[in-house]
Amino acid sequence: MKNPYDVLGLTPKASEDEIRKTFRRLAKTCHPDLHPGDTKAEGRFKELSLANEIISDPEKRKRFDAGEIDASGAERARQQYYKDYAEDPRQSGHPYENASGFSDFAGADDIFADMFGRGARQSHRARGTDLKYKLKIDFLEAVNGGKKRISLPDGGSLDLTIPPGIETGKVLRLRGKGTPAPSAHGEEGDALVEISVGSHRYFVRHGNDIHVTMPITISDAVAGARIKAPTPSGNVMLRVPIGTNSGTVVRLKGKGVPIKDNPGDELISFQIMLPKVADPELEAFLAGWKPPHDYDPRKEMSL
Repeated sequence: MKNPYDVLGLTPKASEDEIRKTFRRLAKTCHPDLHPGDTKAEGRFKELSLANEIISDPEKRKRFDAGEIDASGAERARQQYYKDYAEDPRQSGHPYENASGFSDFAGADDIFADMFGRGARQSHRARGTDLKYKLKIDFLEAVNGGKKRISLPDGGSLDLTIPPGIETGKVLRLRGKGTPAPSAHGEEGDALVEISVGSHRYFVRHGNDIHVTMPITISDAVAGARIKAPTPSGNVMLRVPIGTNSGTVVRLKGKGVPIKDNPGDELISFQIMLPKVADPELEAFLAGWKPPHDYDPRKEMSL
């Protein structure tokens, strides 16, 4: 057990006023109501309280200085918990007033005592801390929505519901999935999950609409065709009109982002693609084909 003068940083010649002021100053740095959940601060406060109990009481101090009691108060050994040093507030004029010197805090004009009381009430209702996470999802998960599980560093997990149409930067809040409250009367913190959406190899999103460039052959463009076209919800059959040019756009109603009140569309832009490997038959055919004499696709671009 440490010498109470050493605990408070005083000498045996310290006056009662010095003891009182020193204890009040040191108690501010580690009072349990101001440091909820901090076991180190709680231990320091108990140590200060016991030291103050011995040397702030003239009779106990006299007996300690005379060697009649030790630093713990000798036969008056008790459990060293903060609750043992505070009387029942129902039997006292103030929750911190007792023979240990806590009456120092009980004055009506004592700002320090008011701060302790306020801190206790705030601590009683204190909320747990929010935890922040980042989650990258792929393009189609963001468009269509779905379920997702996050693995946490501590080995736990969080199950998320991804709403259809979510975008990069949006934050999903999971109520009560943060840290527990410091007391049973506070609320748990929340988990905040910031979403990042990956790109897609051919879909591009603009608002609630999905844009895609669809390659077609010369034959498809000239004669028309039925082709398979991708959408975020699966493939559909699409008709390519006869005489389709590159850049022609068709709209698939309701095949964009499936937001309930404002679903988007898919806009397909056709692009005529030649074979990557030269085709002699196609070359021979086109060499023998002569467009009408009045046909000039660049006519309107002439200066």
